[in-house]
Amino acid sequence: MHDDLILDPEGGIARLRAIMRRLRDPETGCPWDIVQDFDTIAPYTIEEAYEVADAIARRNWPDLEGELGDLLLQVVYHAEIGAEAGHFDFDTVVRGISDKMVARHPHVFGAASRDKTPAQQTADWEAMKAAERAARDAGGVLDDVALGLPALLRALKLQKRAARVGFDWPDAGQVIDKIAEEAREVVAARATLSQAEITDEIGDLLFAVANLARHLGVDPEAALRGTNAKFTRRFRHIEAGLAERGRGPAEASLDEMEALWQAAKRAERGET
Repeated sequence: MHDDLILDPEGGIARLRAIMRRLRDPETGCPWDIVQDFDTIAPYTIEEAYEVADAIARRNWPDLEGELGDLLLQVVYHAEIGAEAGHFDFDTVVRGISDKMVARHPHVFGAASRDKTPAQQTADWEAMKAAERAARDAGGVLDDVALGLPALLRALKLQKRAARVGFDWPDAGQVIDKIAEEAREVVAARATLSQAEITDEIGDLLFAVANLARHLGVDPEAALRGTNAKFTRRFRHIEAGLAERGRGPAEASLDEMEALWQAAKRAERGET
């Protein structure tokens, strides 16, 4: 097998595909790569997508470039496995997404009017997706919401799908009432229910909070990522403050750590 393309730094996507074919070659490839399949690679695909999002959140563009390459490798990997099994290949994947983009943008590639707001275009996109699902007899309203999505994101998609057929709270105020109800049930569950039942009640509460985020136009995943980053930042302030005193969090009182937490909040707000 010639290595000219594999060693060509200007080989582009053809080079990457050739590298993947070599890695998967049963006789000369990498033993680890040879035994992988869709199921074993899928977790890496999810991980790489999150690392792309992380690089964007950090505004680290060199990292983003690298993470996009890692994510692209995942697409090439799955396409190669698909080709080996006779299901599809990289070219059919590219053709499929290209056809979909053209079909779903008649206002760009067809005669439809572009004189619509982004919100109206989003509504048109969702309507076209619904029509596609109906044409292929996708079954129930919720049937093709992917099971492998993160739970919070899947909750949001389930709620959006149900809302499109009218199953939704009329306004955010009623969702807030539902959150209060679910919170009361969690409090009651602590003393009277099994761990499994408590878990169920916590799930209901989280689902209701995701619903409120949707009603307020907030991405709950993005909101929680932001809060995670904020918690991490403030906890590091606690650690730094304690380190100046020659101690760590395990040796500090809760009151002492709370004081440092509040100091971190004031610093973020520019207060002294």
